[in-house]
Amino acid sequence: MILLRLAIKSLRSRALATTLTIFSIGLSVTLMVGVDRLRGAAQEGFSGTISRTDLIVGARGGGLPLLLSSVFHIGNASNNISWESYQHFAHHPAVAWTIPISMGDSHHGYRVIATDDNFYKHYIYRRDHSLHFAEGHAPEGLFEVALGADVATRLGYQLGQQVVLAHGIEERSVLNHANTPFTIVGILDQTATPVDRALYITLLGEEAMHYGWSDGTPPAIGETVPQLDPSRLKVDQITAFLLGAKSRVSTLYLQREINTDKAEPLTAIIPAYTLQELWSLLDYADTALSLVSAAVLVVGLLAMLIALYATLNERRREIAILRAVGLHVRQIFILFLFESTLVAAAGTLLGIAAVYVLLFALRGTIENHFGLPVALVGLSKRVELYAAATIVSAAVLGSIPAARAYRNSLVDGLNAQ
Repeated sequence: MILLRLAIKSLRSRALATTLTIFSIGLSVTLMVGVDRLRGAAQEGFSGTISRTDLIVGARGGGLPLLLSSVFHIGNASNNISWESYQHFAHHPAVAWTIPISMGDSHHGYRVIATDDNFYKHYIYRRDHSLHFAEGHAPEGLFEVALGADVATRLGYQLGQQVVLAHGIEERSVLNHANTPFTIVGILDQTATPVDRALYITLLGEEAMHYGWSDGTPPAIGETVPQLDPSRLKVDQITAFLLGAKSRVSTLYLQREINTDKAEPLTAIIPAYTLQELWSLLDYADTALSLVSAAVLVVGLLAMLIALYATLNERRREIAILRAVGLHVRQIFILFLFESTLVAAAGTLLGIAAVYVLLFALRGTIENHFGLPVALVGLSKRVELYAAATIVSAAVLGSIPAARAYRNSLVDGLNAQ
């Protein structure tokens, strides 16, 4: 198409101005699309972290903190729950399986999770994916530990090495369990969930690590440390537990029974519903960021309008020559519309591409530093709407300089100084 080729050559002749305009629109689209895709990626990442778990049970408190601490390793649980309460519901007729979780220790900032074999048997993520070991096996002995894939990769650990765990979840802890080193016996396959960023020990292993402690504090300096007696180890408390019901119908009955349990104040949450609560809280921030992004996009489109309009006087002779060689005034109008549309389309493509490059490059950083699982997701209808609106808006704004060029007469162009 002749007009399209002319539009491309015209933009090439003003390469610097065209590039700056495309970059301006691309930056605007990056901000707008980035907000949407980061939100979608976070939702996909969070939703895929845990599947087929009907309830999460912890001490009485907010549902969202319980979900974030027990599944995503963000924040801390409000309190622990007794082993007796866990056993009571683990053997409930309506319960198919449970996964006990006990937290409170760390290793170089990574959470240490004490659990049992049910974790490796029943934990499901990404709808139907189960846990598998890339190397070794699940911990069985008191001082055996399995590593998530990211922990093993980033710290360079291998099977057979010994690691010293620390009390608390800080990256640098003054209370190290140096007298009870753990041997690495397994490394889990990559899951792209918070499972990759934790270490896993047995429940009795956690008790052995704190043997002789009182109320969460180690023996005082000079105080005699009792000799470890494995036969005396028992689990008194855990942080939370995941629960799978035998039927979907019984989930709500179980939740009500747990929440009204008189033996101990407990909170049972349905993960999917609690995630919806999280998204509703983030809607305000999403709306605010979208408005800011839209304002930036308007500025980018106005910059394109100014760039095209400012070159009209310089292009009067060019327009006159095009008319002299046979182009109709309507074709001149269409030529300017093509230029504005091409600039907007190039900027839109640049912005969308930049979003996915940044999402791919920063995914690991976001997950490791903020603990937020981020999934790579495709284009959404919302993004397609953004792209279409940007191009259509550019075409509408481009009609302003196009109308001005339309009115420039042949004689006016040939007489321009």
